[in-house]
Amino acid sequence: MVVSPLSNARFPVPLEWGVPPGPDAVPAARRLVVAILREWGVPLTGDALQEIELCASEVIANALLHTEERCAVSVHWRNGRVRVEVADRQPELPRRDRDAESTGGRGLLLVEALAHAWGWRPADRGKVVWFEYQADAEAPCPTHGWGTALELHAVCEVA
Repeated sequence: MVVSPLSNARFPVPLEWGVPPGPDAVPAARRLVVAILREWGVPLTGDALQEIELCASEVIANALLHTEERCAVSVHWRNGRVRVEVADRQPELPRRDRDAESTGGRGLLLVEALAHAWGWRPADRGKVVWFEYQADAEAPCPTHGWGTALELHAVCEVA
């Protein structure tokens, strides 16, 4: 939490961190997304937090699986919406497979079904896949989303 210069307002700042490939990377990263939202006091039900955790798991797993490299995850809270972004170095577009015989490729279909919005955009040497989730109530502080957390923003060159 960041405190305003007047010490009378508290608000969350966007957080970004690197996720290395490995067997424990996805569970740890998705739990951190939820922990950040709880710390910020984002007005979400338990079901909403579970859906965000599932969506985060899918987009982080896709980035790690398809690049076999570190990805960057960022969490934002502004205008009543949670936004999770995952940056990787793979310039190819994410695919939403609908083949009934396929054993994989359904993760983005799940994100599409659960998130209020999702998409991707090209980045310097890759892409950013993102999803948004509408909060259950208005945020108590109009300055949500301002600033950058320096200690977790050390991953400068990921995508």
